[in-house]
Amino acid sequence: MLAGMLGWPQAGSASKVVVNDGRTHLEVDKEVDSGIQQVKIPLPAVVTADLRLNEPRYATLPNLMKAKKKPMETIDAASTGVDLSPRLQVLKVEEPPVRAGGKKVDSVDELLEKLKTEAKVL
Repeated sequence: MLAGMLGWPQAGSASKVVVNDGRTHLEVDKEVDSGIQQVKIPLPAVVTADLRLNEPRYATLPNLMKAKKKPMETIDAASTGVDLSPRLQVLKVEEPPVRAGGKKVDSVDELLEKLKTEAKVL
């Protein structure tokens, strides 16, 4: 949604990101069903990270205790110049239709017949 609002290209689930020499494009490796897909997108861009991109750092107990003692600064959103007005409008919300229960069949032939006549699959 962010990339769409900004009009920027996006690459999701990046497992490797390389900035080219001229700093005009990103080369992003991302995992898809068939393997690793390599895409090249111009900058600026929105990139979301996969678990394999970086090793997360975990806070140590002494650092957690220090962080609890630090004061939390509150900043008014109006002072940052950020527009917080809603950009999406919910038109309606409804429950999906109730699904019919499954049926057991006694043979493969009966299953194929039901797929042909009722489900119109084959």
